[in-house]
Amino acid sequence: MGDILFEDIFDVKDIDPDGQKFDRVSRLFCESESFKMDLILDVNTQIYPMALGDKFRLLICTKLRDDQTDDIEYNPLDTSPSRADQFEYVMHGRVYRIEGDETATESASNLKAYVSFGGLLMRLHGDANNLYGFKQDANVYLLMKKLAF
Repeated sequence: MGDILFEDIFDVKDIDPDGQKFDRVSRLFCESESFKMDLILDVNTQIYPMALGDKFRLLICTKLRDDQTDDIEYNPLDTSPSRADQFEYVMHGRVYRIEGDETATESASNLKAYVSFGGLLMRLHGDANNLYGFKQDANVYLLMKKLAF
């Protein structure tokens, strides 16, 4: 589906290495299993606690429903089926920066996509082929679900 930008399983490798800056937010440092992407993600741990060693499925998409023609705001009271039904934690945000490691002689092989979810930040870094769908100023949804292992 063209509206799914990225999906993988991540392992939490570190939490708040520089100390916790806010009472209800932790910064997770994670690595993906399939694509070897690095993820730094701020999570509201008051409503979605995370621990070192947790595994979770992450999906980043532009729409929550297959039948959506336009990006409409997520409403948790809406009972019609959506992708969010399969996940435990959902955030809506905007891609605010995309950086590459390009030099003057070749194009970028690694990219970093930065997204702000109302002040909670995400950086996804890795092979440019896995981040080709990310566009600056695009609205995206981040969906997470912890996995039992």
